[in-house]
Amino acid sequence: MTIDEKQNEIIEEFAMFDDWMDKYEYIISLGKELTPIDEAQKIEENLVRGCQSQVWLVTEVKEGKLNFNADSDALITKGLIGLLVRVLTNHSPKEILDTELFFINEIGLKEHLSPNRANGLASMVKKMKTYSLAYNALNS
Repeated sequence: MTIDEKQNEIIEEFAMFDDWMDKYEYIISLGKELTPIDEAQKIEENLVRGCQSQVWLVTEVKEGKLNFNADSDALITKGLIGLLVRVLTNHSPKEILDTELFFINEIGLKEHLSPNRANGLASMVKKMKTYSLAYNALNS
């Protein structure tokens, strides 16, 4: 499945909810589905800077594709990083770098997140793109 197909799938899922409280509940449920990372990976180097909550992001490369996993100490934040992990995992660094994450605007996250959470979301995207840039540079 392409990154855009994954984004469109998320847009369709969120279209089922009329109320933003239901959307928040769904985001929280997605966070609960995220595979927890090992406690040993909850280290300074894996922290996402700029998040109000603690968010850890780990990346590995398998067959030229990046696989992300993450965790957070806050339920909504864990759901947000879970959405990003779902969309960007198992794609090449170039695919990730070339992608515009349009689902964020389409499902209304930008206008419904607090400024602190919106900044945190931007920091998560930035860290994932930075990893992609680094892996892309190593393999060019």
